[in-house]
Amino acid sequence: MAQLGLKDRMHFSEEYLPRAMAEGYVEMTIPVKPGSRLQWYRRTEKGRRANGGGG
Repeated sequence: MAQLGLKDRMHFSEEYLPRAMAEGYVEMTIPVKPGSRLQWYRRTEKGRRANGGGG
């Protein structure tokens, strides 16, 4: 979200995140509990390659 320069979390979670997940750039850290308060997201290998590497 910060890398895209977005400040509105709701817009990010409704527009950008589902698209990135569907295209395989981002994955859930706890896929069996998508609504968990502990849920985070991480870039997949495809997402890291598309963004020039990095953590």
